[in-house]
Formats: sequence, structure tokens, C-alpha cells
Amino acid sequence: MPETKQGYLTAPVKTDKMPPGVPYIVGNEAAERFSYYGMNSILVVFMTTYLLNAQGQRDVMSDPAANDWYHTFVSSLYGLSLLGAILGDAILGKYRTILFVSIVYCFGHLALAIDHTRMGLVIGLGLIALGAGGIKPCVSANVGDQFGPSNAHLLTRVFSWFYFSINFGSAFSTMLIPWLLDPYRMDAGSAASLPNWLVRFLEHIHGPDIAFGTPGVLMLVATVVFWLGRRKFVHLPPAGLRNYFREIGQPENLKALRNLLIVVPFVAIFWALWQQNFSSWVEQSKLMDRHLFGIEWKPAQIQTVNPIFILLMLPLFSYVIYPAIDRVFPLTSLRKIGIGLFVTALSFVIVGSIQSRIDAGQTPHILWQILAFVVLTAGEIMVSVTHLEFAYTQAPKKLKSLVMCTYLVAVSLGNQFTAGVNRYLAAHNVVTLHANYYFFFVAVMVVTGLLFSFFARFYRGKTYIQDEAA
Repeated sequence: MPETKQGYLTAPVKTDKMPPGVPYIVGNEAAERFSYYGMNSILVVFMTTYLLNAQGQRDVMSDPAANDWYHTFVSSLYGLSLLGAILGDAILGKYRTILFVSIVYCFGHLALAIDHTRMGLVIGLGLIALGAGGIKPCVSANVGDQFGPSNAHLLTRVFSWFYFSINFGSAFSTMLIPWLLDPYRMDAGSAASLPNWLVRFLEHIHGPDIAFGTPGVLMLVATVVFWLGRRKFVHLPPAGLRNYFREIGQPENLKALRNLLIVVPFVAIFWALWQQNFSSWVEQSKLMDRHLFGIEWKPAQIQTVNPIFILLMLPLFSYVIYPAIDRVFPLTSLRKIGIGLFVTALSFVIVGSIQSRIDAGQTPHILWQILAFVVLTAGEIMVSVTHLEFAYTQAPKKLKSLVMCTYLVAVSLGNQFTAGVNRYLAAHNVVTLHANYYFFFVAVMVVTGLLFSFFARFYRGKTYIQDEAA
């Protein structure tokens, strides 16, 4: 079994079972996703409610301006995945890249926690974009690197579990972190039944410093969990820059890259819509009746239903819906993505209809937006989960991290598109979003789905799985 001089495995173990390093990678991903989505869930609310100037005075943004900042940040983060891929595949190796940029990631959270001005926002989001962007292509490729031909049949299952861990972490953070952001005063009845010190503690652990600091602590936990598994999982050695670019230049590899790039612009439009559940959908929920189960939920907490629905619906799609469709006609990866694009358009039909009622002076119940989340989640499973596995299996063996960037760059381009739309609205002094905003994205997605259905017929790819140890 090949090992480095540090005792690290350098090739997958020959087994038909799950590789021993997977629990550490999945555990790391759950903690990192808690960190990212917790911070992510409150960004727009922070910028429109809590942002300060250098003198400590309130200096908030309009809705379109905050949406522009948010989607530009997400676009930059996913765009920086190209740098992470080159570091992971060619220079440092995936393990050291993930470890080093995780530390940068932690400092980004620290900057957001201690400086609530635009300067703190730029520094904090810049460091987080570098850290999270550097991690993304390496982590997902690192999952696939643990598998050889003997257990390649488990890849679909492990990528589902990998996506499960993402949403397990985000479900908790999108519920907790918005609660930590806003001021809190316990009602007299509840306070009377608790010790005074506990009441004071619960009332004081609120504000931007706590809300941004808590994800930073979880990012530190994620880094430690990953380090603990270093001798359990496979460390494929970096190829070296010269060999790396020579590998990219191989005719077969160039063909694989060109094939995968065909999918990117179509999936990018999916992300242009999906990512808005953290921006425009949050702003919409502020104008809705959010009373449910006897609680008035915070606008940013409504996002929690997305990871919860993912956790419930992933097994449903894997074991019930996909097999049922497959009995009618063969359900390839590209067909899943194509159907998912139209399903995603339907979710924006629902939020557009909600906004029409709000524009007419009504206050629709939040259950209507939760219905939109059910449909959006179904589209996410069919597009995002499928594209993640598809990109890995279609990637040449030595270019796994680089090719995972085709998945990540799609996210970047989609967010850049949405940022551009909101930048245009802000430049024309639009302060709030109306129903036509959502229906515009419906039209864009329907056209995208039709074009994808046509071009996908011409895709010709090849599956690549890592070699096993002798």
C-alpha cells in the first residue's frame, strides 16, 4: 500500500466498502458549512440593518445595493476556486491547501466580528472568499479521491452524504445565527423560571460580533476535524506546475474540459435563481406574515427550510423518484439537470405570485414561500447534486480539482448575473423589488432550460475513477 514518508496513504485502498477517511471529510464539511451558511444567512440583513460608518453611526444599504454586494461576494468566492484548484492539484496537494486556506477563512470571520463598517465588510468577505473559494474544489475532489474501481459504485451514495452534511450544518446555522444577530429580551414569564445569570447570558449573546464570531469558532472546529483525519484519507501528491499544465494540454483532457464547459452557462442560470433565497427572498419575507407554530420567525430564519427539505428529499429522490422515472425512460445525469432547470423556474413563479400580492397591499402567509422552497429544493437536488457528481466522474484523474471548478465557476457566473441585475436597479434608484423582478428570472430560466435540452443531446463524455493501491 503506497505511503509517503509521513505515513500518509497515496492511493485508494482496495475495498468494496466505504473508505476510512470519508467520515472526517464529511464531518469537516458539516462544520465548515455551518460556518459559511451561518455567516451567509445574515449578510443581507446586516448590510440593510446594522452596517456602521467609521464614526460608529448607522450607515445601511438599500435592498438592491445589498443584493449587489452579496452576489458579488459569492461570485468572487466561487471564482477563486480556480486558484484553490491549481494549489491543490499542482503545488501544495489538496490536504495542505485545505488546511492552510482554512486558517485564512478563520481570520475572515474574525474581521467581520470585530469591524462592522464597510472596511470590515471588505476585509472579512475578502478573506472568506479566499478561504472558502480555495477549499471548495479541493474538498469535493478529495471525497472522490478516496475511491478506486472496487468501491466506485458507492460514489453516488457518498456524494449524496456529502451534500447531506452540507445541509445538516447549514440547517442549524440558519436557524441559530439570525437569532444571535438581533437584540433579544426574554419575556417576564420565561425569565421568572430561570436563574438571573442565565437570563442575562441569553440576553447578552446577541449582536453582529456574536453572530459573525460563532461561525468563526465552527470554522476552527472544521479545521481541527480535518487535521485529525490526516492519516485516514488518501493524499494524492501534487503534480507540479510543469506536469500539471502538460497534463491539461493532452488532447483527451482538453476534450474533457471542453465537454464539461458546455454545461456551465446553463447551470449558472440555475445558481442565479437559487442563490436569491439568501437575498431577494429574505427581503420578501420581511413583508410576509411569518407567524408559524406560535412563533414569529425572523426573515433570515426562513432559509432553514431549504437544508431541512434537502435532508428529507435526498433519500426520496435517490430511492423513490429517480427509480420511478427511470422505469419510464433512462434518467441520465444531463436529463436530471434539464428537468431540474424547469422545476427551479416554477419556484420563481411562486415567489413572483407572492410578490404580486405584496405589491397589491396584501400580507401573504410565509407558508407560500415555504412552498416555493419545496420546489426550489427539488430543483437543487436535480441540478446541483447531479452536477457535483457529474463533474467529478467526467474529470481526468490528475485534473479533478480543476474540473470541479466547472461546477464552482457556474455558481460564480450565476451570482455575477444576479449582481449585475441588482446593480442596474440600484443605479436607477430602485429601492424595493417588485413582481416583475421575479418573473424576469422565470423567463430567463425557461429559455435556459429549452436551450439546455437541445445542446445536451450532443454531449459525449467519459468516466474517470482513481486507480487503486496494489
